[in-house]
Amino acid sequence: MSREKDQELWNVYESDPSPENRDRLVARYLPLVRYVASRMALVPPPGLDYEDLLSFGVFGLLDAMDRFDRKKGFVFQTFAVPRIRGAILDELRRYDWISRSGREKLSRLEEVSGRLYQSKGSVDERELMKALDMDEKSYRELLEIAGRTYLVSLDDVIALEEGDVLRGSAIADDLPDAQSLLEQEEDRRRVASALEELPERERLLLSLYYYEGLTLKEIGQVLGVTESRVSQLHGKALAALRGRLRS
Repeated sequence: MSREKDQELWNVYESDPSPENRDRLVARYLPLVRYVASRMALVPPPGLDYEDLLSFGVFGLLDAMDRFDRKKGFVFQTFAVPRIRGAILDELRRYDWISRSGREKLSRLEEVSGRLYQSKGSVDERELMKALDMDEKSYRELLEIAGRTYLVSLDDVIALEEGDVLRGSAIADDLPDAQSLLEQEEDRRRVASALEELPERERLLLSLYYYEGLTLKEIGQVLGVTESRVSQLHGKALAALRGRLRS
């Protein structure tokens, strides 16, 4: 669908917000909901499946449609992404997806990973399990949870039928002051430095996932491991990054 046709749908809907015109817009942006859900690397908790996640995302899409104001010059896709993601996470929280004790374990994982990277330059999984006082099954389950995170760069793009849309276009046009620019540059340097300290395999995984846009299954085929193992490695890498940056 061309951008012109996209704008035409909005023109029609704004002049006549009937259920039929609303449904046309929803159908137009359903691929966006699927994109956001797939990039969150979520494993539905017991009692839910992937289609439930999509239905939660549609709630966010509808909210974005109601709140969107084209006069502000934003692109709808970039305006809608955080609302779709937020709606999915809000509904998952109602299912107590990650308990309080689970969040405490995640914080401990990040703390220990960051400390080991800082002192030894690497993280041996056996050593990490021992430091966390966990057996292998509990440890791998924790890594699965740690990998259920949605990170995105403002330079990342959403590939849709009418072309690529920069996420950064959803940000207000107010120019940051000099201090903010310096802080942003410092953050970039810290992240880049922390990434360089990761093992080559984990750097490749993050690159394939966040820059090349591959799914966990596709990355597993590249690395020669299962999708579940990719999810665990993803969680381990993110925990190490967070812990390293925090320290």
